[in-house]
Amino acid sequence: MYTEKVMDHFRNPRNMGVIEDADGIGEVGNPTCGDMMRITIKVKEDRLDDVKFQTLGCGAAVATSSIVTEMAKGKTLDEAMDITNKSVAEELGGLPANKMHCSNLAADGLQEAIKDYRSKKGGGEG
Repeated sequence: MYTEKVMDHFRNPRNMGVIEDADGIGEVGNPTCGDMMRITIKVKEDRLDDVKFQTLGCGAAVATSSIVTEMAKGKTLDEAMDITNKSVAEELGGLPANKMHCSNLAADGLQEAIKDYRSKKGGGEG
């Protein structure tokens, strides 16, 4: 059902936790399945210096959260905004169709954290 990469990120999640003095926070959830995700970011010179997550959800939600942090770290804010649910699923080697909504959460949480950072800095959402 799940690829080995999904299972690895579920069993050994990367970047789990909270950045206490986060520059941006993204919180998203899916009321249908109950998955909840919080992504915190630290920005340095328009790049994601650190990205951490907290997820309450299924194994796919944990795995997508973990991989999103790896995909985003070191990228510029604009590059990180281009991370999509499709690219998250592809990076994990695919997800079952009934778990694709989990990858939506991870990308959405990251984008919400960046929007939060930009709104605090007066840069709008773009």
